[in-house]
Amino acid sequence: MVFPDPLYVERLVKRLEASGNRTCLRHCGRDIAAGDFLDSIRRYARTLDSLSIGRGDVVALLAPNHPDALALRYAAHLIGAGATFLSIPSALEDRAELIRAVDPKLLVVFPETHSFVPPGTAVPLVGVGPGSGDRLRLNEAAAAQSRDPVDCRARPQDLAVIISSGGSTGVPKGSWRSFASYTELVTVPSPEDRRQLVNGPFAYLSQVLVDVTLLGGGTVVLRDRYEAIDTLETIAADRITDLFLVEPQLFELMDHPDLESADLSSLRTLTHIGASAPPALRLRARQRFGPRVVHTYGASEEGLVSVLTAAEDAPANPEHFHSAGRVLPHVEVRLRRNDGTIAVAGETGSIEVRSPAMAQGYRNRPDLEAAAFRDGWYRSGDLGRIDVDGYLHVFGRAVDIDVIDGHMISPTLIEDTLCRLPDIRYAAVVVDRDRARRVAVIIPWPGKAIDQAVFLRAVTAEYGQAVATSLLLLPRDTIPLTSQGKPDREAIRALGRAGGTSSTVGKTTTAC
Repeated sequence: MVFPDPLYVERLVKRLEASGNRTCLRHCGRDIAAGDFLDSIRRYARTLDSLSIGRGDVVALLAPNHPDALALRYAAHLIGAGATFLSIPSALEDRAELIRAVDPKLLVVFPETHSFVPPGTAVPLVGVGPGSGDRLRLNEAAAAQSRDPVDCRARPQDLAVIISSGGSTGVPKGSWRSFASYTELVTVPSPEDRRQLVNGPFAYLSQVLVDVTLLGGGTVVLRDRYEAIDTLETIAADRITDLFLVEPQLFELMDHPDLESADLSSLRTLTHIGASAPPALRLRARQRFGPRVVHTYGASEEGLVSVLTAAEDAPANPEHFHSAGRVLPHVEVRLRRNDGTIAVAGETGSIEVRSPAMAQGYRNRPDLEAAAFRDGWYRSGDLGRIDVDGYLHVFGRAVDIDVIDGHMISPTLIEDTLCRLPDIRYAAVVVDRDRARRVAVIIPWPGKAIDQAVFLRAVTAEYGQAVATSLLLLPRDTIPLTSQGKPDREAIRALGRAGGTSSTVGKTTTAC
């Protein structure tokens, strides 16, 4: 096996050294120079070393989007330890299970996150900043350490990163990568003038965007969370060039009343990710933002698989525009039929991925790992097809898709039908197999009424009476979301189970 040389953390140190006084991070209106950030990394590395953290250990962080959280992660990697930003499931038992599965040697909390630690957690806890109680404050201990260079102890095959899955179906899974595979993941061209807005939790793909930007010599602007108006204001004030959003955030931003007057002149790319998205909404995003919208397909386990670039001409190539783009170089994709055989070009099948940047498995979840990672391939669980022009089309999760009278029925297709109706702004459809129905949470346009009969006629016309009668429509002001910002499937199913039968529709609501 050929390993990348040097590893990403070694390249990062060299880049920060070379950048010196150039700003690499901006947080709460404060610019942080690359040299000062590197000093912080080295001081934290010595502090972690003094706590006997080293190769094979994992440092877990319950952290906000804060420069110290990033410095601690890089510090752990510099001394050869693995690191993970923990996601924060809403259920206490899910948080406890996640910590048990990650099995860290040290758990780092911040003032904003210490209350999320489940009672009885046996992992040693340390804090950063005030509110740490009697715990060791790493920032104070690090301030007394030297900022002299620290030799990199990481080895290519050592565990480096554990990235959380979206958690939309329960306890988030932690997929792990070695330093070698993580280096492959973040080895992406990035210009020095890039100004990347990061307003999603570090626990997910935001950490990859941070690394790619810093390795290229660019600047990362950190915000605590996504809010539509804050995003628009930050793009203008901080001259953001690159923005990443999950699809519900993109759809909210494109319909925000302040979008028309917002200054987006600095923005070069607006990237959104998801297994699939209603074509009607993707086309509206392209119309609102212009040719800067980039659609990607991938996951925490498989990394980035395909990209539909902003250069695609939607009116001229609608079939291509509705796809997930072309598979990236060095990524292999194959499709598996229901009978277990490999599909040929043009056929539909379950998507499997192999690449140097993919994860090695799930941390301490051998049952899930055995099902998803086989013979060097990752089985995504998504259904897809590669067309004659080489574009990958993703239809959604295979378990949520039915074939009725030879026609494919998926949540995305039903969402698209609903979103093409003039009264509906956004819809999210989830399959509830236990109740043999589909639950559709819908957000109408402001001032529009919900006419169940109209909506069901539209679904009947495209997919038949059986699909229409299985559909439970739930008008709401908002879509339940996970901490990552994706539709929360379990929460939507729970809403459906509390919402009566498929003949019952809630009160008319209007979007915020």
